[in-house]
Amino acid sequence: MPGKTGNQNKEEDEQGNKNESQVNDERKKLSSNRGFAVMDNERQKEIAKKGGEAVSKNRRHMAEIGRKGGEAVSGDREHMAEIGRKGGESRGNRKKDDKNEQG
Repeated sequence: MPGKTGNQNKEEDEQGNKNESQVNDERKKLSSNRGFAVMDNERQKEIAKKGGEAVSKNRRHMAEIGRKGGEAVSGDREHMAEIGRKGGESRGNRKKDDKNEQG
């Protein structure tokens, strides 16, 4: 907001949303000082990244996740038809472009 100093802008944005340090301060006030919820954002990101890296190393597990996701999406026939239609249109447009460049 106009008239706020640089420090005030860092604490709260124009919509009144809290910044990272305010959120971290509130986490510290919780009844327990243990666990993921009271960690600062950087530490949470660090731990989450390690978890993601560990999971993605297991190819069989990742394949299973992909298979389940594919089954869930493919159950929606209308959605799958839309995907196919877009793919067909895209391929048709590429062929037209190739012919125009050659001829």
